[in-house]
Amino acid sequence: MIEISDFGEVKQIKLAAELNGEPYYWVSSYLVDGLLIDTGSAKTLPEFSSFLRSEEIQIVVNTHSHEDHIGANRLIQEEFGLPIYASKLAIPKIQDPPKVAWYREQAWGSAQPSDPKPIPTVIETSKFRFEVIDTPGHSADHISFAERNQGWIFSGDLFIGNQMIAAGPEMNISDMLSSMRSLIEFMEDEFILFTALRTVRSNGRKTLLDFVARCEELREKAREMAAQGLDVREIVNRIFGGENVFDAITNGEFSSATLVRLLLQE
Repeated sequence: MIEISDFGEVKQIKLAAELNGEPYYWVSSYLVDGLLIDTGSAKTLPEFSSFLRSEEIQIVVNTHSHEDHIGANRLIQEEFGLPIYASKLAIPKIQDPPKVAWYREQAWGSAQPSDPKPIPTVIETSKFRFEVIDTPGHSADHISFAERNQGWIFSGDLFIGNQMIAAGPEMNISDMLSSMRSLIEFMEDEFILFTALRTVRSNGRKTLLDFVARCEELREKAREMAAQGLDVREIVNRIFGGENVFDAITNGEFSSATLVRLLLQE
C-alpha cells in the first residue's frame, strides 16, 4: 500500500504491507529535489518501484540499515544505476543484511544485499544543502539530514512516537536523547520534523523537547521504584499498567520490560 503527500518541495511516500487488506505498519520515505531518503521494505517493493519509475531521482541515502528502510536499494542500483549512501556503520549490514526475527519478516520482509558508499558530511542537490548528522539511539548506525535554510530535519526512526512504551534490544536511550538534543541545538528556530512515521511534525523542536522531558521523567520513575526494591515486572505494572502488546507479538524482543531494563542500566 502506498500513499503520497506533498509538503511544499518535499514529497512524503508512505508505505505499508497489507494484512487482510489493511495496512500493517506505515513507514515513510521522502523525495526532495532528486534526493530520495530511505527506500521502504521488500514487502512494499512492487508499489514503490512503480513510484520510482515515475520520478526523477538522482541520489539515494539510507538513514540506517533496518530492513524497512533499505528494501528498494538493490532495485535502485541494478535498474537505475543510482548512487546510494549510508553511514560507515550501516554499510556492512546493508551489504550483508542479517536474518531478521519472524515478526519483522512478516511486517517488512528481508532486504536483498546492496552496496552503498560512505556518506559525505554534506549532500547537495540543485536547490538544497543537506547536512548529515550522526544520530544514534534507535540504532548505532543511524543518521539524520538537516537543511538549515528551509528549517527541515529528516530524522528517520530517531523519533517514533510521543510516548515511550516499549523498546527493542538495539535501542540506546542515552544516545537517543543526546541525538535529539543535538538536532534541537542544530536548528536555531522551530523546524519541520520529517520522521519515518506517517505524520510530519511542523513543531519539530517542541516535539523533541517534549519527548526528551517525558523520557527523563520516565527514567527517574523507574529508578525510584528500583531503589524501593521493585523488580522489572512490578515497575512495568506500576508505570504502564502491564506489559505491552508488542511483547507477545515479538516473543519479548520488543517490550515494556526491555524499556525498563534499558532505563535502569543507563
